[in-house]
Amino acid sequence: MSQPEQYLDLPLEEVIGDRFGRYSKYIIQDRALPDARDGLKPVQRRILYAMHVEKNTHEKSFRKSAKTVGTVIGNYHPHGDSSVYEAMVRLSMDWKMRNELIEMHGNNGSLDGDPPAAMRYTEARLSAISSELLRDIDKETVDHIPNFDETTLEPTVLPAKFPNLLVNGSTGISSGYATDIPPHNLAEVIDGVIKRIDKPNVSVDELMNVIKGPDFPTGGIIQGIDGIKKAYETGKGKVVVRGKTKIEPIRGNREQIVIDEIPFEVNKANMVKKIDELRFDRKVEGIAEVRDETDRTGLRIVIELKKDVNSEGVLNYLYKNTDLQVTYHFNMVAIKDRTPRLLSLPEMLDSYIAHQKEVVTRQTTFDLNKARDRAHIVEGLMKAISILDDLIATIRSSKDKQDAKKRIIDEYSFTEAQAEAIVMLQLYRLTNTDITQLEKEADELRKQITSYEAILSSEKKLLQTIKQDLRQIKKKFSDSRRTIIEDKIEELKIDIEVVVASEDVLVSVTKDGYIKRTSLRSYSASNGEDLAIKDQDHLISLMEINTTDKVLIFTNKGKYILMSVHELPDIRWKDLGQHISSIASLEKEEHIVQCFPIREFKDDSYLVFFTKNGMVKRSELKLYNASRHSKALIALNLKGDDEVVNVFETNGYSEVFIASNKGYGLWYHESEINIVGQRAAGVKSIQLKDGEYVVSGQVFDELSEPSLVIVTQRGACKRMKLKEFEKTSRAKRGLIMLRELKNKPHRIVGFHILYENESLEFLTENGEVHHIYPLELKASDRYSNGSFVIDSDTHGEVLEVWKETPYQKPFDESNE
Repeated sequence: MSQPEQYLDLPLEEVIGDRFGRYSKYIIQDRALPDARDGLKPVQRRILYAMHVEKNTHEKSFRKSAKTVGTVIGNYHPHGDSSVYEAMVRLSMDWKMRNELIEMHGNNGSLDGDPPAAMRYTEARLSAISSELLRDIDKETVDHIPNFDETTLEPTVLPAKFPNLLVNGSTGISSGYATDIPPHNLAEVIDGVIKRIDKPNVSVDELMNVIKGPDFPTGGIIQGIDGIKKAYETGKGKVVVRGKTKIEPIRGNREQIVIDEIPFEVNKANMVKKIDELRFDRKVEGIAEVRDETDRTGLRIVIELKKDVNSEGVLNYLYKNTDLQVTYHFNMVAIKDRTPRLLSLPEMLDSYIAHQKEVVTRQTTFDLNKARDRAHIVEGLMKAISILDDLIATIRSSKDKQDAKKRIIDEYSFTEAQAEAIVMLQLYRLTNTDITQLEKEADELRKQITSYEAILSSEKKLLQTIKQDLRQIKKKFSDSRRTIIEDKIEELKIDIEVVVASEDVLVSVTKDGYIKRTSLRSYSASNGEDLAIKDQDHLISLMEINTTDKVLIFTNKGKYILMSVHELPDIRWKDLGQHISSIASLEKEEHIVQCFPIREFKDDSYLVFFTKNGMVKRSELKLYNASRHSKALIALNLKGDDEVVNVFETNGYSEVFIASNKGYGLWYHESEINIVGQRAAGVKSIQLKDGEYVVSGQVFDELSEPSLVIVTQRGACKRMKLKEFEKTSRAKRGLIMLRELKNKPHRIVGFHILYENESLEFLTENGEVHHIYPLELKASDRYSNGSFVIDSDTHGEVLEVWKETPYQKPFDESNE
């Protein structure tokens, strides 16, 4: 009877935790991260070792890649062939590896991200410098372990006679860890290793005298020595990498930008496509054509500019908005003592030096034993030659090989190894087995043994050997630096004229938040009539402005939005604008109070805010120069249910007049209001009673002799002269502007300061909009209720009053 199956009852968290833990350990140790000693990931090490074993080396001819991939999968790396082939191809890419470890014939991909040819088409062999990674692996220099099916052995690390981790860098993502080690210049890294050997406590600063920084195979320019230093000290840091460019004059008095090196790991085709999209979408003005002229002679991208274009400005824009400039983040993680570690430059050099000490010690021990064994044999052969005839006689009279060996050992005191060498000696060798030759060999071996013993007994000699070896590699393989290093990261200033075609347009903003820019042609075609606008909405602002300017928009909830005119949607005069909520999110019940055109944020300009609950705030205009456009930011701090009723731009010398719904008016000078920060709440503007609130605050110049106009809910309109009032100070009760009635008292709905030819519009409960020219009314004193302009019983009470929006000319003296 079969046994019942046994199941373990375990909590899911435990099982998942345990399995994922094991998986992570495998990914971290055996797949994605390089070893700190030879700088290779397991798949790379297995590819190089398999090619070495198969003698697919640089001095022999190329061999099909598929054959190598098969060997790697069959003997060392039981994974998919694509993962092995992709790793193999990467080792051959001269734009990713500073010193390629594999040479490949055929299409091995490109800077444009094209895929390589299939492995059945390409051929490969180890490069000359790879032989230095593998040199002396057969001398027991590194540990070998059984492969996955225990049919053969594979190395746990390569001898790595040059510091490959720094020279070729590495990049990888495992679970919980990622690594980004940039490639470096072979000569510089070797000098750094030698410096560290000579002075074990050398500082990063001193090391940076020889290891200047990364040296990318694609060249380019690195900016930010501080970032390099931080990375070398801590393992993490960032630098800016940009392509190499030059500006050349071309026919027709124009210029072109030529790019001949691009940043490391940037896909050239995508970068060129992005630059061309910027031209096509008119994100940057002035680019006539973008061409990729790369050929076998080298990389070359040409950006042809239009006439009279600021080429430096365009270049800066490209640096900022495309991969012509990227940020490289160092994250130097490698496996050290079977654990992932974030390594500083000195720690990396120490790992490598410690590895070399072990490799050279093991290699010397191996060579020493071999030399001793051979010296022993040579000694036996020399002795044998001196008694050759006796030996021959002894051998001839022996029964077989074993007997001959035994008699030689017994009669002439040879050792087992010497006796074996004597009986195996072929007859023809006796013709030229010259004693002097053997003596010469013995002498040579004695010298070798002495030198090996010296290396093993003296750390100093051991280190000298390592240094000598490194210097030879440097002499043979080093080349000059390709990447230029600059101290400082250049701050990119982009002139708006570069990005935007300068053009005068018309911007309209409505209270409900519909905004658009319209070409002057579209406006003229409609004679300024037929503006598309929703019922019961009205214009807040209508201004002629340039596309290179900005607009500053304020809402009743104390928010503001700064927008570039060129980013506003271009919509015909007869079509409805775009709602501002598609650009910046607004709250419910939030509407637009004011909009200002901005050419520059001048130092001597101020913004004055009036709120419903009787606060006033004055701040410098330049505080509102936001770096983030198209996002609602806080303009002032509103308490409770308070809201903004008006915003004005002033020069610091204006008069202020505030009116409450119950008919009180207060006049004082702007200087009474302290200047505060952007988010402050401000100070009290007027003293209010219960149920009273501010209808409007106005700003004006006393010398201009304006008229003060109020409109009440009962449809009365009244005009007053400024001289009816006296100027006092802030936060007072103010003077009454209406005659108080027992029955149906008048309450102010609209208060405006008007000049010649200005008019008001107001909305009644019936949804009708009425138009009035208050300056046609005769001036009244403070104690009257003005003249009825509508009958509120017929038309409904007045709900809202606004000044008819004048057409603002572009930054003329009148609105400066």
